[in-house]
Amino acid sequence: KIWEMSDITIEGDVKAQQGIRFNIFQLNQTYLGKDSRLNIGPKGFTGEKYGGSTYWDTEAYCIPFYMATKDQQVARNLLAYRYNQLDKAIENAAKLGFKNGAALYPMVTMNGEECHNEWEITFEEIHRNGAIAFAIFNYYRFTGDYSYIPEKGLEVLIGIARFWHQRATFSTYRNQYVILGVTGPNEYENNVNNNFYTNYIAKWCIDYAIEQIQKIKQEYASDYSRIMSKVNLDDAEILHWKKVADHMYFPYSEEHGVYLQQDGFLDKELVKVHDLDKSQRPINQKWSWDRILRSPYIKQADTLQGFYFFEDHFTKEQLEKHFDFYEPFTVHESSLSPCVHSIQAAVLGRMEQAYTFYLRTSRLDLDDYNKEVEEGLHITSMAGTWMSIVEGFGGMRVKDNTLHFEPKIPKEWNGYSFKINFRNQILKVTVHQNETKFTLEGDSPITVFVNGKAVSVEPNSLVTV
Repeated sequence: KIWEMSDITIEGDVKAQQGIRFNIFQLNQTYLGKDSRLNIGPKGFTGEKYGGSTYWDTEAYCIPFYMATKDQQVARNLLAYRYNQLDKAIENAAKLGFKNGAALYPMVTMNGEECHNEWEITFEEIHRNGAIAFAIFNYYRFTGDYSYIPEKGLEVLIGIARFWHQRATFSTYRNQYVILGVTGPNEYENNVNNNFYTNYIAKWCIDYAIEQIQKIKQEYASDYSRIMSKVNLDDAEILHWKKVADHMYFPYSEEHGVYLQQDGFLDKELVKVHDLDKSQRPINQKWSWDRILRSPYIKQADTLQGFYFFEDHFTKEQLEKHFDFYEPFTVHESSLSPCVHSIQAAVLGRMEQAYTFYLRTSRLDLDDYNKEVEEGLHITSMAGTWMSIVEGFGGMRVKDNTLHFEPKIPKEWNGYSFKINFRNQILKVTVHQNETKFTLEGDSPITVFVNGKAVSVEPNSLVTV
C-alpha cells in the first residue's frame, strides 16, 4: 500500500527509475509519521553521521514528500514536533541574549536544545528559523487545513517574528535594517553581513506572522485572546516588527541586475567553476577552510533557495538572471543542491541541465558521487529528488487552493507517473512526450490547471491533455 501511493514510475530510463525508487524506499524506511516525538535524521538509520538529529532539512525538503504521499496528519506531526519544542527554542534564544519570548530553533537537535558545537553554524546559520515558519505556510497552502495555525502554529510564528525583530540592526548609514554576522545556506561563507536569503526570509516571517495574527483576530476570537494573553503581545510591539520588515535591506548589484548573496560578494575573485582545475575538486576535500571562505564558490542554493521558496514573488526573467549568475559559481558539494537547481532548470525549460541535476540527486548514493556513502545515505536530499520530478518535471504548484501543472519530460524518458494525495483525493499524473493524463480516486471532481488552462477531472475516469 505504501508503494502504491508513493511510487514514481519512469519509462525508458532504467538508471533514473532505479534512482528514484531507491530514494522512495529509503524515505519510507526512515519515517512513517505516526509519532510526533520523532523526526527525520539526514542519514535516517543508514549511518552514524549527524547522530540521527533533526535539521532544517525536514521543513525545507522533506515535508512536501510526506504531505503528498501520506495522510496530512503525517506532516501535521512534523509541525507539532517543533511546536512541542517551542519552549526550548525560546530558551536557546535567551542564552544568546534575546528576550520577551523570541525563539531560535536549533540547527541540530534531539530534544529542542541546540546540539551543534560549531559557533559559525550554531549562532550564525539562523536562516533555519525561517524554514520552520515556511513549513507552516506550506502545510496550509497544500492541505487547506487552517486549524493548525490557531491551535499551535501562531505561537511558533510569534516567537520567530520576535527573534527576527531583535536580530536585525538599524543602520543609520543605510537608513534600513540589516542583519549582521550570519552564515547563509552556503556554508562556504561564514560571518557575512546581509545574506540575501536570510534577510528575505526574516522579512517574510514577520509579514506572515502579522497576517496570521490579523486573520485569527477576525475569525478565531477565543484562540486570539488565549494566545495574546499567553505570549503577552500588543499592537505596539507588532508595529515595531512591521517597521523592521518594511525597511529591510537587500544587497543588490545594478551592474549585474541581481540581488547579491551578501555584502561584498563582488569583492571576490569571480572565477567560475568550469574554469577551476578538475584536480581541485571537491574543494571541501582539497582546499583549506580559509581558502574556501575567501572563494566565490557556493556549496548549495543560497540566493536561489529564496527564489525556490518564494518563486511567485519574482518573475521568470528574474529567476533566469539569478540562476545564470549564481549556478556557475556553485560546486554542489551539499546533497541538497542538485534538487533545487534541477527544479529551477526545469522551470526555465533547460531540460538537459534539469535532467543532469536530477540524475545527480537521484543517484547521489547509488553512485557515491561525493565519495562519502560509508557515512550513510542522504535521506533529506532524497525527498528533494522526489520534488525534482513532481515540482520540476511535473511543474506541480498549489495556487489559490488549486493544483497547477506545467509538465515537461526529459528526452531520455518515454514517460513518467506519480500520485498526489491532495486534500484527501488521490490524483495520478502520467506524462508522455506529447500528452499528460490524469485519473482521480475520490468522490468529487476536481479542477486542475495544465499550462494555465483549467481541466476538470472526474472520479474514476481518464482525462488526456
